[in-house]
Amino acid sequence: MSARSSDASGSASAGRLRARDIDRVNARARLDAAYEEGQLGADEYEQRSQRAQAAQTLEQLARLTGDLQPTKGAAGVTAPPTKPVETSRYPTRTRARDSDRAATCLLLDAGLADGQLNEADDRALTELAGEARTLGELADLTSDLQRSANAPGVAQPPRSYRGKLFGVGVLAACAALFIAGFAAVNRPAPIPAAPPGVNLGVVEPVVVKIPNLHTGEGIAAFFALYKAKFGDLSVDELTLYPDYAILKRMVPGQSNRQAEYYYQGGFKQRSTPTTRKSDAPVFDLGGVDTTAIGALAARALTDLNVAQGTISHISFDPDSTSSPRGVPAPIVRIYVSNKATEGGFLDATPAGVVTRTSPFKG
Repeated sequence: MSARSSDASGSASAGRLRARDIDRVNARARLDAAYEEGQLGADEYEQRSQRAQAAQTLEQLARLTGDLQPTKGAAGVTAPPTKPVETSRYPTRTRARDSDRAATCLLLDAGLADGQLNEADDRALTELAGEARTLGELADLTSDLQRSANAPGVAQPPRSYRGKLFGVGVLAACAALFIAGFAAVNRPAPIPAAPPGVNLGVVEPVVVKIPNLHTGEGIAAFFALYKAKFGDLSVDELTLYPDYAILKRMVPGQSNRQAEYYYQGGFKQRSTPTTRKSDAPVFDLGGVDTTAIGALAARALTDLNVAQGTISHISFDPDSTSSPRGVPAPIVRIYVSNKATEGGFLDATPAGVVTRTSPFKG
């Protein structure tokens, strides 16, 4: 069996890591800043931006930004940590277990979610993973994927300690004799007490969290990743929860097809495409003032009179009749609720102007 089909390999050559959505976002942020500083002309900026959007590998992105001076405005979106590709100590011809195939499929799913693979890649490679018979075949399927810090490792043989135990025992016996002799002729000095107030506790690890999608910063980061994934900021329906989102939109390149997508650090299609009216209203997320909407979300916790309430979700409706004067228009609605099922909501324009408030009336 061929370990990788020509269709599944995409444009990524062997030894070249695939680019994630967040890598494309960061490359375009550098291009934006370079254009503002005059390093790029308008035509060249547009050409490079389009190539960055379509880039499949990190090498392709590096060629687009390699001749640019560092800029202050190119911070972009912080990329999640990755770890180097691991190499198994088993020979490549070693037979694969079901758990090895499952681990490979997890890596492929992660690659689909963060934009390294498209749907066709994922289906083809997952099918090959299910048919793989050796660890070498499995390794070839994911050799060009970036791995998240918590990605499953590759199969490794168990370590043998039989030959080392004897040497360790001899060394331990020698050390014990030396310590006993030294203690007989030397009295150890008293160990000074730790100074008062010094905290000798365990240092807590730093955890990188997904931005809260109910803050201005989190909404802006989501929009940047959305544009990197789909190439535009148009959506049919969108609901933001604190750490994930559900949306419906036109299938790229097919105006008469709609699909549902799930986001949590990456985008994954959740449904097969269905018929979509070509004149269906869309919400232009590019017109949303993310800072203003984030500020309204913070205010809603007090303005809506919901005791101990939290924001449950924020929806983006492209054709709401609750807009001023009842004329259908885009509306952002912020919902607040508590454990007692009490709740309220407020509506606002994409610019953050409140058009309707419905507080809880207890």
